[in-house]
Amino acid sequence: MLDTRRRHFITLLGGAAAAWPLAARGQQGERVRRVGVLMNLAADDSLSTARVTAFAQGLQELGWTVGRNLQIDTRWAAADADLFRRYATELVAAAPDVVLASTSLAVAPLQQVSRTVPIVFVSVIDPVGGGYVASLVRPGGNATGFLLYEYSISGKWLELLKQIAPRVTRAAVLREAATTAGIGQFAAIQAVAPLFGLELSPIEVRDVAEIERAVVAIARESNGGLIVIGSPSQGVHRKLIITLAAEYRLPAVYPWRYMAADGGLISYGPDILDQYRRAASYVDRKSQLIFPFKRRRNTNWPLTSRPLE
Repeated sequence: MLDTRRRHFITLLGGAAAAWPLAARGQQGERVRRVGVLMNLAADDSLSTARVTAFAQGLQELGWTVGRNLQIDTRWAAADADLFRRYATELVAAAPDVVLASTSLAVAPLQQVSRTVPIVFVSVIDPVGGGYVASLVRPGGNATGFLLYEYSISGKWLELLKQIAPRVTRAAVLREAATTAGIGQFAAIQAVAPLFGLELSPIEVRDVAEIERAVVAIARESNGGLIVIGSPSQGVHRKLIITLAAEYRLPAVYPWRYMAADGGLISYGPDILDQYRRAASYVDRKSQLIFPFKRRRNTNWPLTSRPLE
C-alpha cells in the first residue's frame, strides 16, 4: 500500500450542545456518568469494535473509567432505519448525560426523540443540509460534532479513477440518495465529470440486489469503472462491493482507507478512527454553551492504493 500526502480541509464542528457536566475527577463517591452510543455498523463488525474502542480509550485518557465513574450503553443498528429509531428511543429513555451518534442515520432519530439530550456526532458529511445544526458557525440546538469532509473531495475520486484507469469512459457511482450527503456528493462528481469525459450511472447503495446488478452491468460494458462515495450503507455492504469489483476486474475508488486494506483498489479520505478518539474530548467538556467552529489546514489525508491485478 502506498500513502501520499495531500492538503485538504478537515473540519471540526463545534456546537451549542448545552452544559455538559462530564469532567472526570476520579474522586471517591463521584456520580457515575452515563454515555449512550448509537453505532451505524453491526455489533460483530471489526470496524465497529475498533471505533467504540477508540472512543473509550479517548475517555480513559481523560480520566473516565468504565465501572468507576462511567457507564457506556452501546447499540448497533447496522444501517437499518427501523433499528436506529428503536435504539434512539431506548438510549434517550435511559437518561444519558450525552449520546455519541455515528453517521447521519443516527443523529436524525435521536433528535426526533429529544431536542435536549446532548449529542456528539461523528462520520457526518453535511450536518447543516441534514438539519442537525443551524450553521457551522452557530450550530444551536443539542448537537455538535465532526464534519468528515467537504463535498469537493468527491470530484477528487473521479480524478483518481481517470488517473489509475485512463480508458474509463463510464462510471457507476454507488451512493445513498435518501441522504442529503448522498445527493451532494453525487452533484459534486457530476460537476467535474464533463472535464474528464465520463458518463455517470448513479446506483443506490442500500439495496444489495441493486448493487450486484449495477456492478455486473458496468463490468459487461467496455471501459467501465466504479466510484463508491461516503455513506452509512456502504460501510455495511463494503465486503460485497469490494468482492464484486475485484471479481469483475473493475477499477474502483473508495472513500476510506479500510476499504483498500480489505482488498479495494484505491482509497482517498480522512482517518475515521481519529474522530472517535477526538469525540471523547467533547463528551468530557463541561459547562460550556458554545464550542467554536474551527478548521485545521495542512492535514495529511491518506491516499492508499493497491496494484490493479
